[in-house]
Amino acid sequence: MNTAKTLDGRLDDLVHEIKEIKKELIREKITLAGVVRERSAVWTTLGEKVSAQWDMVSAVDEIASQREKSW
Repeated sequence: MNTAKTLDGRLDDLVHEIKEIKKELIREKITLAGVVRERSAVWTTLGEKVSAQWDMVSAVDEIASQREKSW
């Protein structure tokens, strides 16, 4: 009977540890999601700045003009 109590206690400890690990994973996911949102906002802002300065030359035309330049 003593062995059963010991095993039951160990099982309870393991279940508790698993629950704590799950909590930590959830916290990490939340933190990571915040970082991803921040980085996405930075890229969006950068894209808006580039778009505001774009001179409406297509990328194909820009590449062609770069190839035609003689240095």
